[in-house]
This record gives sequence, structure tokens and C-alpha cells, in this order.
Amino acid sequence: MAKAEGVTNVVSSALLPYSERCSSVSHLKQIHACLIRHLPLLSRTAAACAVLAKLLRFAAVSPRGDLCYATRILSYHLPHLASAAANLTFFYNTLLRGYSNSPAPHRALSLFVSMRCHSIPPDPFSFTFLLKACSRCLLSSSASDVHACALKFGCLASHPTHVDVHNALINHYASRANPSAARQVFDQMPRPDVVSWSGMMTAHLKASDPDAARAVFDAMPERDVVAWTAMISGYTHARRPKDALDLFLLMPVPPDEITLVGVISACAALGDLATGERVHRYIEERGFGWMISLRNALIDMYSKCGCFLKARHVFDGTGTKSLVTWNSIISAYAAHGNAEGATALFHRMAKSGIVNPDGVTLLAVLTACTHEGRVEEGRRLFEGLRNGDYVGAEAGVEHYGCMVDLLGRAGQLEEAYQLIEEMPIPSNDTVWGALLGACRIHGNVEMGERAVAKLMELKPKEGGYYVLLSSIYTAAGRLEEAAEIRRSMKERKARKNPGRSSWDVAAAVSCSGEVVHDFIL
Repeated sequence: MAKAEGVTNVVSSALLPYSERCSSVSHLKQIHACLIRHLPLLSRTAAACAVLAKLLRFAAVSPRGDLCYATRILSYHLPHLASAAANLTFFYNTLLRGYSNSPAPHRALSLFVSMRCHSIPPDPFSFTFLLKACSRCLLSSSASDVHACALKFGCLASHPTHVDVHNALINHYASRANPSAARQVFDQMPRPDVVSWSGMMTAHLKASDPDAARAVFDAMPERDVVAWTAMISGYTHARRPKDALDLFLLMPVPPDEITLVGVISACAALGDLATGERVHRYIEERGFGWMISLRNALIDMYSKCGCFLKARHVFDGTGTKSLVTWNSIISAYAAHGNAEGATALFHRMAKSGIVNPDGVTLLAVLTACTHEGRVEEGRRLFEGLRNGDYVGAEAGVEHYGCMVDLLGRAGQLEEAYQLIEEMPIPSNDTVWGALLGACRIHGNVEMGERAVAKLMELKPKEGGYYVLLSSIYTAAGRLEEAAEIRRSMKERKARKNPGRSSWDVAAAVSCSGEVVHDFIL
């Protein structure tokens, strides 16, 4: 008996420090194998539970871990942990935390069901991880069940540890753009903290109500950099860049890189080069210039402010270029009508083998080809995209629309029409609108009639298409048909969108540089 106790103490004292220093899955498995070998002696000791806790934490939470192996550890040792009177909730929470941060967050919900089947009570940490998983896997109904379960187990009371559960619920409802549900949780909190207030503000921003968000922001008893950044970025996304810059000037705390991205984006939207340059100098002075997100935003800002050479200078000075970096500069070339530069950069990017072009890249290059009428080059790029030559890039409706626009402008109306008819994905009104715009350019009445017939099916209340066909008839001297299409427009109660010309409606898919930039950012 004494000998067995001695072996137990030696093994325990050896495995515990090893488990604390575990640094790889291979190392993890070696320690685990040793633990299993001596499990009959160690199963009921606190040391064995401590070793398992360390191993499970590494496997489930560490970037170098293995969630599948972590799941097997818990499943295999669950009977031994139960017999040792270990805190099983802690072990489940470790695995819940891992899954909530993983590419498969929905598995956290399955694990929680297993936890309840084994009659293991959840605690506030369980619900915090579960709600994060719900937010990441877009399961609103599951979140409602988790909310009810948290109430049942008393994890939404006034205890300090329950604040995190309240905040997790607020953030979940915020991610679903549901400010009323978030407000209900917020009002039930005894002492909301800065995270709670920020969550309420985010809920209104997600619901596209920046004024309500600003009211929350103004009422906050204290504001950290996260709150200021959220409100500034919210204004920028709501296309209120002046409000974003005005708020930035009032900011009493140093901005971080996320704040500065929002500010640069606001400068780009306003075309405020002077402020953008001042922010650029601030970035360099504070040592933020290496941050790729800021450099990408600067490229976009300089391009939209008409300083193409400065955009290229920032690009050339960027060491590690991300996909967004390449897309930003290629889109800048496209926006400035420089097809040669856009295609040259595209081929350089593709040949580098470091970053693969995606659908945004191809759309930008096709846009550049459209602006300069480079039909053959556009055809080659588009065929390569359809044939799968570019890994990770697929031809979407926007690429077909851009190609229709390119062919249509070049007078290849039949080819453009056939391309639409052969689309493996559903066409939309912008694709047919691009064809109709080309018919107006070239005075092709017959093709215009085909395009409008389809557009009337897709958007019968859009009057711009009727107006455009009427102008095509008028240009061809067919005044009776022009009058008839106007009458048809009135009978169907179709209306042209205010503030948009007929050409805008027809060529909405012409893929201007601004559209590409907005898509990227």
C-alpha cells in the first residue's frame, strides 16, 4: 500500500509540471498516455484532475491544440472525473470555450445538451461561452433557449459574476440588430458597465439607427476607446462621414487603429484630403504605419480623393500585402480608368503565388477593361474565371453584369444577350439593365424590347426602364411606340426612382470604381 502511494506521489509530481509546460499536440499525447497508464492509481486524486484540466485547456483553447482530441479527453475521462468528485462544470466550460471560438461554434450547443443529459449544472461561464457560440453561428432561436436556461439556473441575477452573462446576451441581440431585446436585458441589470452600454449602442447601429445609438453614447457614464470607435465607425457605415469626423475631433482618449480606419474611411467618403493627410501623419508619428488595415484604408482614401500617386506610394511601401491591399490598388487603377495598370498588377499578383485573386479582384480588372473597351482581354479574364483558373474565385452575377456591359458598349449585343441566356445562375435587373443601356447607345430597338420585357418581369414598378425604351423608340423615329410605352408605364403605375436618370437605371451594373471600393471596404 505504501509503495502504491509512493508511485502515485512520484507520478503526480512529475506529470503536473509537464502538463503546465505542454506546447504541442505531440507533447500532449505523451503526457496523456502516461496519465492513462497510471490511471488506476491516480484516478481519484486531485493531482490527476489537475493534470487533466491542464491538458484539456491546452487541447481546447490553445492555438496549437486540437479540439477533437480535447473532446475525446473529456469523453474518456468523464467517469473517472465524476468518481473523483471533480468540478465537471469547469471541464465542460473549457470545452465550451474552445468550440465558441472555433470554426464550428454550433458544436458548443451540442456539448451543452450533453452536459445537461449528464445532469451537470451550468454556471455563468457556461452561458457566456454558449451565447458567444450562438452569435457566431447565427442561431437566434437557440439563443432564446439559452436565455431562458440562464434565467432558470439563476445566472441573470445581481451577482457580480452574472454581469458577463447579461453583456453576452446584450451583445448577442445587438449582433441580430434587435435593440428592443437588448434593452430589455439592459434594463434588468442592476449596474450596467461600459460593455453593457457599448452593446446597446451597437444594437442601434446594427439596426441602422445611428441617432438612437448616439443618444445611448451621450448617456454613457464613461466612454472607453471601444465606445468612441464604435460610434465613429457607425456614422461612417451609415454614410454620415461628417458626423464621424466631428465626433473624432471631440475624442478625449487616444484612438486605436480601428478608430483610425473609420476616420480614414470618412475622409474618403467626403473627399477630405487635408484631414486624411493629417491622419496619415498621425499614424506614422504614433508608429501605426505598419498596420495593414490602416495602409489599405489609406490606399482607398487617396484613390477616392484623386491622389492616385500617393495611393500607389502607400501600396509600394507596404511590406506584407494582403488580398485587400491588392484589391484596393487594382480598384484604384480601375476607378482612374487605367486598364493597363490594373491588368499588369493583376498578373503580378497572380504570378506571385502569395495571395490568390478573388472575385473582387476580377471584378475590378473587368471594370477597368470595360472603361477602356478592352474586349479581348476582358473575354480572356472572364473565361478564366468561369473555367476555375483562379482558385477561390467564382463568377457571380456582378461579373456577368460587368461582362455584359463590356460587350454591350463594344456593340457585341448578340453575344451579350447570349451570355445572359446561358448564365448558370439567375440573372437580375442590373444585368438586363446593362444590356438595355447598350441598346440605347447603339440604337438597337429589337434587343431593347427583349431587355425591357425581361425587366418588366423582374421589376414591373421601375419606371426608368420604360423611359429608356421610350427614348430608344424616339431616337429610331418610332414615335407611336414611344407614346405606347409611356401609356403602359402609367397603366402599370410604374415610377422612375427620383434622383436617377434613365441611364443610371440601365447602367447600374457598369461597375464604377466607387462601387468596387465600397464592396471591398
